[in-house]
Amino acid sequence: MNFFRTAILLAALTALFMGIGYMVGGQLGMIVAFLIALAMNGYSYWNSGNAVLRMHNAVEVDAKNAPEYYEIVRRLAIEADLPMPRVFLIQNPQPNAFATGRNPENASVAATTGLLDFLGPEEVAGVMAHELAHVKNRDTLTMTITATIAGAISMLTSFAFFMGGNRSNNPLGLIGTIAMMVLAPLAASIVQMAISRTREYSADRLGAEYCGRPLWLATALNKIAGAARQIPNNTAERNPATAHMFIINPLLGGRMDRLFSTHPDTASRVAALENLAEEWGATGPQSIADLGNPGTAGSGPWS
Repeated sequence: MNFFRTAILLAALTALFMGIGYMVGGQLGMIVAFLIALAMNGYSYWNSGNAVLRMHNAVEVDAKNAPEYYEIVRRLAIEADLPMPRVFLIQNPQPNAFATGRNPENASVAATTGLLDFLGPEEVAGVMAHELAHVKNRDTLTMTITATIAGAISMLTSFAFFMGGNRSNNPLGLIGTIAMMVLAPLAASIVQMAISRTREYSADRLGAEYCGRPLWLATALNKIAGAARQIPNNTAERNPATAHMFIINPLLGGRMDRLFSTHPDTASRVAALENLAEEWGATGPQSIADLGNPGTAGSGPWS
């Protein structure tokens, strides 16, 4: 159901983009917008992962220069039955993380230095398990394409405003153009947020299965959410279109309210994980060293 809903929302974004193209240039404008959407999606498919990593000044690390962090990802990748992703570190004091890449074979995970400094190893494992769940579900490609189309809609509406639009296709004339400029990006943002919210709950649950301890992730979410309201992420502030890729909204103070948040309410996510932990009981690994050790299992995903 989540994948079907996501497909419908992506189709809605594309249709909105084509509708704006029609208002700007009539039928030809709609065709051009469709071709632009195809080209952007093609670019996103092949290059978006590296582009986002460069945008946030991420540096690739390995077992030599970040042994604990790398080992956590390695163990979790085995549990998730995924190829080992490329592992990146971002010099940023705000604790946060994201995953990117067009498919599991070309995936990357990135964590901030703040995440590694602020959280314990088990909490880091919970966060990275969540990111690997996005990789497993191929959410990374979906969310990147969503950001690309939403950004293009904002760009096209700005272009329409300065060019005056095609008034023969817009019976409200200048007023209609202004309304389009305001409402189209808003609609695109709402669709983008709906897609992101849909995928976060799925990744929370699947990530909990990978690390075996839902409360590791629940505790991490609470800590990250609290820190994100106080510690700025200047790169994310300059590139808000990437905010939905992070595990917690990185924009300072969570400046958008619940209706316009790129993420589900943190308290709701934590409550769902706590319910999951209660359902599974006291099972799973006691520490990172136990990941993958069947002797630590009792019930749930570790039995």
